[in-house]
Amino acid sequence: MSRPGMSTRRAATVLISSALTACLVSVPGVSGATTLPHLDREQDRDGAQHALRAPVTDESFYFVMADRFANGDPGNDQGGLGPDPMVSGFDPEHRGFYQGGDLQGILANLDYIEGLGTTSIWLTPSFKNKAVQPEDLSAGYHGYWITDFTQIDPHLGSNADLAALVDEAHGRGMKVYFDIITNHTADVIGYESAPREGYVSKDAVPYRTADGTPFDDRDLAGTDEFPDLDPQVSFPYVPVLEPGEEDLKVPGWLNDPTLYHNRGNTSFVGEDAYYGDFFGLDDLFTEHPRVVDGMIDIYKTWIADFGVDGFRIDTMKHVDDAFWQRFGPEVLQFAHEQGKDEFFMFGEVFDTSRPFTSSFTTRNQMQAVLDFPFQAAARGFASQGAPASSLRDFFAADDWYTDADSNVYQLPTFLGNHDMGRIGQMIVADNPAAAGNGDDEWVARDRLAHELMYLSRGNPVIYYGDEQGFTGTGGDQLARQTMFASQVPEYLDDDLLGTDATHARSNFDPSHVLYRTIGELAAVTTRYPALRDGAHQNRYASEGPGVYAFSRIDSGQQREFLVALNNSEQEQTVTVPTWVGRSSFLRVYGDGERRLRSGSDGEVTVTVPALSAVVYRSNATVERSKAAPAVTLATPTVSEQSGSRMHVMAQVAGDSFYEVTFQARSAGGDWTSIGTDDTAPYQVFHDVSALATGTAVEYRAVVLDNARHSRTSAVASASVPAPRLTIQVPAEGALVRRSVDVQAFADPERGSHVVTVERRVGDGEWTVLRTDDSSPAYTARDDIAAIPDGTTLQYRAVLTDAGVTSTSAVRTVTVGLPPQPASVTFAGSFDTELGCSEDWQPSCTNAMATFDPVTGVWTLTAELSPQPSGAAYEYKAALNGTWAVNYGAGGAFDGANVRLELTGRSRVTFTYDHTTHLITHAVTPIG
Repeated sequence: MSRPGMSTRRAATVLISSALTACLVSVPGVSGATTLPHLDREQDRDGAQHALRAPVTDESFYFVMADRFANGDPGNDQGGLGPDPMVSGFDPEHRGFYQGGDLQGILANLDYIEGLGTTSIWLTPSFKNKAVQPEDLSAGYHGYWITDFTQIDPHLGSNADLAALVDEAHGRGMKVYFDIITNHTADVIGYESAPREGYVSKDAVPYRTADGTPFDDRDLAGTDEFPDLDPQVSFPYVPVLEPGEEDLKVPGWLNDPTLYHNRGNTSFVGEDAYYGDFFGLDDLFTEHPRVVDGMIDIYKTWIADFGVDGFRIDTMKHVDDAFWQRFGPEVLQFAHEQGKDEFFMFGEVFDTSRPFTSSFTTRNQMQAVLDFPFQAAARGFASQGAPASSLRDFFAADDWYTDADSNVYQLPTFLGNHDMGRIGQMIVADNPAAAGNGDDEWVARDRLAHELMYLSRGNPVIYYGDEQGFTGTGGDQLARQTMFASQVPEYLDDDLLGTDATHARSNFDPSHVLYRTIGELAAVTTRYPALRDGAHQNRYASEGPGVYAFSRIDSGQQREFLVALNNSEQEQTVTVPTWVGRSSFLRVYGDGERRLRSGSDGEVTVTVPALSAVVYRSNATVERSKAAPAVTLATPTVSEQSGSRMHVMAQVAGDSFYEVTFQARSAGGDWTSIGTDDTAPYQVFHDVSALATGTAVEYRAVVLDNARHSRTSAVASASVPAPRLTIQVPAEGALVRRSVDVQAFADPERGSHVVTVERRVGDGEWTVLRTDDSSPAYTARDDIAAIPDGTTLQYRAVLTDAGVTSTSAVRTVTVGLPPQPASVTFAGSFDTELGCSEDWQPSCTNAMATFDPVTGVWTLTAELSPQPSGAAYEYKAALNGTWAVNYGAGGAFDGANVRLELTGRSRVTFTYDHTTHLITHAVTPIG
C-alpha cells in the first residue's frame, strides 16, 4: 500500500478526450468538458486497458468525532468562553453540548487507533464553530456551525495541535482527512420579518439584480458572470445581522449577506433542497463565482499549510453541480502541485439511488462519494436477514460508477455514522427476539457486517466506538457517545455489545471482541492486497437468507480468493464456481475446513458457519488464456433509471478473468475510453448529459484476457436522447383540494430548458397551466377551488429540446378530501403550557385540534409565552393519539420538527391539512 509522501502508481491523463469534446454542442446551462488529473493505465494499441485502481482503493478509515474521543487538555473544555454552558457550550451532562474531547486526546491515543489496522483518520469538522445556538438549545461540538474557516475550534485545541497530530500520524504511515463544509455556515443571518422563516420558491419570488431585474441564477452557475445584488431588493427575505455579529465570520467575504440564498428553511425535497437553510444555518449562494473562488481558496490553504491528505465533503447533494465541476478538479490539481499525489476527496450524498449518487463521480468530476447504498445493503444482509441474492444484485450494479477516471473501488463503505446511528443499535433494533440469548447473536451479526465491509470492494470506514460495541438508541446525538467516561444520562443507560462495560468508564479496550475482529480483518486484507482492491466477481447467492459468495482477483497475480458469507442462523454448505480448476484452496480467514479442492470444472464445495464468513486462497492461478474471446456489443440504450446515462453492455464468449474497455467517439472522431470493467456483467453507464439531444455517438468494446490478448467488437451506434421529464409532486393517486402544486424535473437539468405544465380535467382537452424556465424545479400552481369533489385531474410536463419533444408520464389525482384521522395532536415542547402532563404527548386532548369540514383543515388556537431559555418551541402533528403516523416540516412523514419562535406572549393558531400534510402556524402578539 502506498503511504503518505509516496508517489502515485500511475500518471495523469485527461478526463474527456478531444474526440468527444469536439462533439459537445454549446448547451446553455451545461458545463463544458474539463481536464482533470487522473490515472492512465497501460494500454494496447487498440485501447485495451486494465481496470482502474486509483491510489485510494486500499485504505482503512477510522472516523472520529474529536469532542467525543479523548480529553487530552481539560484546560480547553470551555473554549476560553467561561463557565456558563449557554455561552461556552461545555456541559458534560448534556448530550448536545461539548464534552471535552480534543485533538490532543486523539494524538495521545494513536496507538489504539493504529492497533485497529487504521491507515487513515477522518476527523469531523474541526474549524471554529458558533459555540451555542440558543434557539437550538445545543452547541457546536459536532463542527457543522462554522464561523471561522481558518482556525481550529478552541474547544478542540489549536492549529499547532492539528499540525502535531498530522505530523505524528504521517510518521506512523497514517493519513489525516478533514471533514469540510461548502454548503453553509453557522446561523448568523436572520431576516427582517423573523430570525427564521419558511421556504419561498424561486418561481414565487425570483432573484433580482440590484436594480430589480429578475434573473435565474442557474443560467449563470459555472460562469464568471453574476449580477450585483442588494440585500433590500434581491431576495424573498431581507437578510439582517445582529449587532456585534457583522464581522463574525472568517474569511471576511463570508460576512456579505448577498452571498447566501436567503430563501428560508429547507424541507429537504425539490428545489429547496438546494436553496433552503438547514434549520436556520446560512445557506451559501454556491452558484455565485465569489463563493466558489472563496471556498477553493479556503481549502487550498489547509492543504498547503497542514498537509492534510484529503477531504470528506458534507452535504454534497445540496450544492449545485457547477460548483463541484470547478471545486473538485481545482483542489485536486493544487494538492498534486503540493506533492500530495494520493490526495482524495469523497462526498456525503445521503441517498441510496446509484444513478444519483454516481453522478457526482461521473458528471460532477469528484473522486468518490460515501457508499450509502452499500450501508443499506449491508444492514439488510447482516442485520435484517435479507436474501443473499439481494447482495448479488447490489454488487452487479456497481458499474454505475465506472468511467474513465473512477470506479466503485474508490468508494468509502460504512455501516453506520453520526447521523443515522450505529450498526450496533440497528442490529439490536432489527433483532429484538435475540435479547433472550444475551448478546451473542447481536455480536455475531455485528462481526458479519464488518466482515462484509472489509472483504468486499471499497475502503472500509469504522465509526469510532463501534469497535467497542457502542449502540445507542437512535441517530444524531444519541449515536455520539464519548470514548472516555460519560456523565450523560442517555449514554449511561446504553448497553454495549460484547462486554459488561458501560459508558461510566472509558472504553479503549484492545481485547474487545469487535476490536480484535476488525484488527484481524485489516491484517488479512493487508497481507493479501487482492482482498482490498482485486476484482469483485459475484459467484453464488442463495435466494433466501444463506450464503453470498464472491471472488477477489488481482489482475497481475491471477490468484483467486473465494469469500463466502452466511447470514442464516444455520451452517450452510454450497457449491461455488471458480476460475481455478484442480487446485487446493487454503483457508486464510474464518472457521471451517483448512483446505478445499476444486474439481476440473473449477467448482468448490464450501461450508460456512452460521452468521459467519470464510476466505480461501487458491494455490494455483487462473489458467492463461490462449486467445482473446469474441466480444459482442449490445445495442446501447438509454437507462430506464436515468435519462442522462446510456447503458452500454458487452457479451464475452468465454469464462475466465477478462477486462473490457468501453470506448466512444463522435462521427469521424477518435476513440476514447469511457471506462473499463473487470467483472461480469461487463457494462458501463455512459453519462451523456453534456451532449446535445440527437448527437450521434458510436461505441465499441475491447476485451483483454489474462495473457494480454485482445479483441475488439463491432461498432454500435446510438443517439443522445431528449431529456426525461418526471413529475414528483403531486403524488400519483393523491386526493387534492383548493390548489395543487405541480413540480417537474428534467434529467439532465439544463438552464436552457423551458417546460410547460399542462392539465386535463376528466376526459377534456389538455390545457396549459404555466410555462417555466427556472431550474431545477419547473412548477405550476393550479387553483381548483371551483372544481367539484370527485373530479379526476391529470397533469403532464412537456419540453422541446433540439426539435425533439419530451412528455412526462401523466400524474393523476382526484379532487376531494381524504379520509380524516380520528384526531390530530400538535405534540411538541409547548404541550405542558397547554395543560398536558408532559411535553411531546400525542394523546393529550388539550393539544388536539378541531376539524373544519368546510375548509378540510384541523385547527388549534392557544396562548403561549416564550420559553425562559429563549429557545424556539418545536412540534409536529401526530395522528390518532400516537406517534405511529406523524408529519413534520414540509408535510414530510415522520419529518423534521416544525419550529415556533416567539418574542412575547402570543396567540398562536396551528393548522394541519390532511390532504397535503402541511403544518402552519400564525402568531398574533397579545397586548
